[in-house]
Amino acid sequence: MRLRLLRRRLTISAPRVAIRSALPWPFRWLALAVVLGLCAAVALWAFEFGKSIAGLDSISRDELNKMRAELSRLRDAGQEQQTVAHTADSLLIAERAAKENLMAQVRQLEADNRTLREDLGFFEKLIPAAKTEGLAIRSLQAEVLGGMQLRWQVLVIQAARNAPDFNGRLELVLAGTQDGKPWTQTQPAQGQPVQVKQYRRIEGVLDLPPNAVVKTVTARVLEGSTVRAVQAMTIE
Repeated sequence: MRLRLLRRRLTISAPRVAIRSALPWPFRWLALAVVLGLCAAVALWAFEFGKSIAGLDSISRDELNKMRAELSRLRDAGQEQQTVAHTADSLLIAERAAKENLMAQVRQLEADNRTLREDLGFFEKLIPAAKTEGLAIRSLQAEVLGGMQLRWQVLVIQAARNAPDFNGRLELVLAGTQDGKPWTQTQPAQGQPVQVKQYRRIEGVLDLPPNAVVKTVTARVLEGSTVRAVQAMTIE
């Protein structure tokens, strides 16, 4: 019987035996993690050591320093360009202001030139009038504006030296047609007061009646009921 048992154990028909470790599985996983960590640390150390031996780390630092220097240079260049742009904008604004000021001066000079030409023509009309004694209408000008208004100008002078002030009134007599019929009108109706020392330029704009066509304009200077000076002109 014992011989049979011994034989069964030593042959293929012997019963299977399972060998189990006495170490619990959490400790086995912890040990495996420690081993993997050590392997990773060794691999990282070998990689860094290889980089230092090959000089790759120093090259990366040099390139990084160069990139930082280039970035700093680009920033400085950008700030400089921005400053130049601000300066250019300021110069452009100043140039525009100067141009506008210059244009305003040109317009003012043109207006002054027109005024001077008018005054020159005015005083040129005064020169030959010195031969005339007493009060006179030296110039009468009139033009129709758009068929609705009449712009006029009268120059009254006293040629005599040390002449007393003249106080009277000025009348404009308009003659022409209205609706195809003869038409006459005095403006203003009671005359315009006028005072003259040596010369006086009087001007204004009159409203015309509807459908009125002005053909002649007559300026009269009266003293009381006496006409002291008169001049007429034809409007074409």
